Amino acid sequence: MALHQKHVLITGGFSGIGRALADLLLQSKARVTAAGRSQVPTPPPTDSYYPLVRDIATEADGQAVVHEAQNRFGPVDVLVHCAGEGILKAAPQLTAQDFERSMRDNFYSAVWVTQALLPTLMERQEGTLIYVPGVLGKAPMAGAAAYGASKYALVGYVKSLREDLKRTRVRVTTLFFGGVDSPFWDPIDLRVQRDKMISVADAAKAIWFAAQQPETAVMSELVLQPFNHQVI
Repeated sequence: MALHQKHVLITGGFSGIGRALADLLLQSKARVTAAGRSQVPTPPPTDSYYPLVRDIATEADGQAVVHEAQNRFGPVDVLVHCAGEGILKAAPQLTAQDFERSMRDNFYSAVWVTQALLPTLMERQEGTLIYVPGVLGKAPMAGAAAYGASKYALVGYVKSLREDLKRTRVRVTTLFFGGVDSPFWDPIDLRVQRDKMISVADAAKAIWFAAQQPETAVMSELVLQPFNHQVI
């Protein structure tokens, strides 16, 4: 599927993987709506790029992002869900607020945007939904009980969604990345070897590739891990 003039909605689109992906898509002549929080400066709107500063963790904001995006550039052809937040603590240290925040930012943020998109996708009977839960949505890790639980919840939702959409031409793809050297790690107090992680550029290229699936096939899953830390 060529990306020329396709409308791509990226959540978590202002920094890291989302920002790098937006640049690749714009080079491919796609129209990009990038949604995210205002933690970093956002580029100004153009004829092919539209930034939306919103927290999509509520149903109302998820619906508002989809509504504003489609008002700007028409129906969304590709959703790329990159939004999320890491709370990495040993289980005994986790609070109820940690669990609630993890589910809100990593699970519900994907659910509300997707649910808002589904009526248009079902009407058109085509589109591509790409989710990036990370490798902790596939393999557990010490110190990641809340984060991993939210990612496993996302993967369960996506797998069921794939079954529900199987008789349409809506593709559902899950990308499992190992450690990516992105701003995700900046606020996390954990010793990690960021120099040995996947680069943001390589992660963005993988998503860019997944957004261009052939007419006769669907990419269900892709796993991309650092050479030095292959866990699955």
